Amino acid sequence: MDMTKNYKILTTFVKDVLSKIQNIESYLYLKDNIPKYTLNIDINSIPLKNNMAEVDVKLTFDDKSKKDNKGYFEMTHATIVRVEQEAVNKNELQKIFLRDVPTDVYPEIEKIFLEIVKSIGYPDLKLEKKINFVELFEKNMGQK
Repeated sequence: MDMTKNYKILTTFVKDVLSKIQNIESYLYLKDNIPKYTLNIDINSIPLKNNMAEVDVKLTFDDKSKKDNKGYFEMTHATIVRVEQEAVNKNELQKIFLRDVPTDVYPEIEKIFLEIVKSIGYPDLKLEKKINFVELFEKNMGQK
């Protein structure tokens, strides 16, 4: 991987948080079944002026089974990036927005997400699988 960065992270912030636990049955179900929950990631970029973009990393954490008593957690984390002029071609921008920026900011995103879920009442949640954005990017680019 190229070690020279042709972008600069200007700021990051939590853009949106959603927690849905409908009732005590849902809370208790979630407490017992949280290992069945899966983390999903969606990355979007929004062009801004002056070679800047917003890169949104959205985490959703839920149980894909069809149970009625379940909880749902979602967080969107925004990163504002300024891209160097020489990186303004489509392939380079895709690498920056879908691979490089998420790799840089994900440790902080995961930490914030776990703190939120912990404060809601689930202190024992741990995300075992680490996300490799380089692998994800290469896999997704190979499918296009």
